[in-house]
Amino acid sequence: MAGIEEVVDKKIRSTVSSCEAYFDKVQSRKNLPKSLQETLNSAFAGIPVSSFPQVPGGRVIEIPAETPVSEAVKILSDSKILSAPVINTDHETSLDWRDRYLGIIDYSSIILWVLESAELAAIALSATSATAAGVGAGAVGALGVAALGVTGPVAAAGLAAAAVGAAVAGGVAADRGIGKDAPTAADKLGKDFYQVILQEEPFKSTTVRTILKSFRWAPFLPVSTESSMLSVMLLLSKYRLRNVPVIKAGEPDIKNYITQSAVVQGLEGCKGRDWFDHISALPIADLGLPFMSPSEVVSIESEELILEAFKRMRDNNIGGLPVIEGPNKKIVGNISMRDIRYLLLQPEVFSNFRQLTVKSFATKIATSGEEYGLAVPAITCRPDSTLGSVINSLASRSVHRVYVAAGEENELYGVITLRDVISCFVSEPPNYFENCLGFSVKEMLNR
Repeated sequence: MAGIEEVVDKKIRSTVSSCEAYFDKVQSRKNLPKSLQETLNSAFAGIPVSSFPQVPGGRVIEIPAETPVSEAVKILSDSKILSAPVINTDHETSLDWRDRYLGIIDYSSIILWVLESAELAAIALSATSATAAGVGAGAVGALGVAALGVTGPVAAAGLAAAAVGAAVAGGVAADRGIGKDAPTAADKLGKDFYQVILQEEPFKSTTVRTILKSFRWAPFLPVSTESSMLSVMLLLSKYRLRNVPVIKAGEPDIKNYITQSAVVQGLEGCKGRDWFDHISALPIADLGLPFMSPSEVVSIESEELILEAFKRMRDNNIGGLPVIEGPNKKIVGNISMRDIRYLLLQPEVFSNFRQLTVKSFATKIATSGEEYGLAVPAITCRPDSTLGSVINSLASRSVHRVYVAAGEENELYGVITLRDVISCFVSEPPNYFENCLGFSVKEMLNR
């Protein structure tokens, strides 16, 4: 147990250290007069969270932990949202949010689970003999992987064995991929596997709770309705949260859901106020933007596989990548985590995800019609653009990042995210969270 705690503590320290390093860099580069920064902090500290505009419809969509994955996909799609808080059905009536909520589920978690399951199924299928084609799903559950002749690491993966059973039950394994290499097996499953993974057992019964345990990206850190917007803005910027749930003391239901996008749109609405006009008129370079050097920006070549793009986002815990071409890294597009929903909503796209390049994927999205929406092109600015123009692009286009392009070829120079913009307006007073919220960042990140 001590070993596990040590690993968790090390991860927490690393996360906190990374957040602090980022914010220290921001504060040292943004070059705002100390008096102006103090005025801004004081102003945001005086705005209660309860005054922030409510979510569309006035109700936060929540998903019970025991909801099947396929149903969760439908809920997110029908509600036109990318994520939702997950209710712990074992403590659904609890008045303590720590017991009531398990975290937040989003499309990224689901698609990573789907892709990992596809990998395991492909490995299992390629490792078995043709006799596996005659084994039903029930036999797999009763006999386990040994009955299928699976050895090595796969033998320890129950999901792999279940995947074989599901594939066989769906009639897709008899002559497709058995005895072949894993990638070929996955490719041959094609659309049938898409049907299996969301409509056959055990995938059909896989719940949101299961996925949340394996693919949790961020802690669940709510604030109260009496908290200040300074707290929210610091959580969204310094501590890299994409959204902050709002609860009311004694009433654990989520009252609101404040995102990075909503805050930047709120800042855009401050045009005409002296403090905003002063800061927004500054060239981004005067605020130290972009905070990353060109070499630090994670990107993807247009001819690389879309699967690699999503893996790269996962590995770097980022929500989007610039698509580039040529030795000068010319910006030709953008791929974001919001685009992954097309892999789930369009079987014909999913079936070919192993061969699909970033360029082909973007083209398919762009020609999918209104049912699935259009791919968002790369939004760019120049190194001499003002902060106000960047905020306007982020707010009016509803995007999460603007790429900084230099030269006549639109060469990748940097990226400015919603987090970066919010960071330009706030700084953290000493011991702020301990004094104002009553708990430390470490305790929050350990949730």
